[in-house]
Amino acid sequence: MAEYRTQIAQVDPVWSRITSEATEAVKAEPLLGGMVHGSILHHGSLEDALAYRIAQKLASREMSEQILREIADEAFAATPALGVAVRTDIMAVHERDPACHRLLQPLLYFKGFQAIQAYRVGHWLWGKGRRDVAYFIQMRVSEMFGVDIHPAARIGQGIMIDHAHSIVIGETAVVGDNVSMLHSVTLGGTGKEEEDRHPRIGDGVLIGAGAKVLGNIHVGNCSRVAAGSVVLDNVPPCKTVAGVPAKIVGEAGCAQPSMRMDHLLAADQAAASFPGG
Repeated sequence: MAEYRTQIAQVDPVWSRITSEATEAVKAEPLLGGMVHGSILHHGSLEDALAYRIAQKLASREMSEQILREIADEAFAATPALGVAVRTDIMAVHERDPACHRLLQPLLYFKGFQAIQAYRVGHWLWGKGRRDVAYFIQMRVSEMFGVDIHPAARIGQGIMIDHAHSIVIGETAVVGDNVSMLHSVTLGGTGKEEEDRHPRIGDGVLIGAGAKVLGNIHVGNCSRVAAGSVVLDNVPPCKTVAGVPAKIVGEAGCAQPSMRMDHLLAADQAAASFPGG
């Protein structure tokens, strides 16, 4: 496995670009040299660097950085698909967030990206039956990043969570590939049911800031949920919903809302959402 990961590092364009950006960052700002070397340049692969970063951010007096690093290393070594998801996520952030100008930014600075990658380690632990450790990681991610994702939730790749403050994703939630969401989004339940009680979000969905999607409902592929909406019913594919409670106000407006990141409603959609202006 070590040989495999070394080979990957040698032909990994994402990691190669990150290390190149890190070298330039140290030249431009020597005061960051210790952090950049410790977090990026001292490592041989993106998986190694990310395991170090996760451990560094989540360590506490209750669980050491060394133990967390060993857990993350084990997860990435055992499941190469995690590395694929990491790279897809980091490219999603770079492509969709206009504030992201370099690939090293999510790895070093963006808590939405870091929280999702820590969740992925917790989800791997959950699948292995190591549920108390998974709960510990969920707790620390919530404490450090303000992002509360249950380790049993199923989340695809190409995920971008912008700003990532007060994100809640419940235990039975399912999130597809290439989904974008902003701060204060809740994918929650509506009661104390123990079976499927959380939303299923399709591929390519865009969820605006402050939106609440509640209950065992389905948001169809390539739909948009407007900021501040409360979604209580199924949303068909390629539609825009808005309001409290949310209603369909029009088409999604493009083939991939999560990539276009257009949160504005057309004038007729806005009028339908908020009659009487």
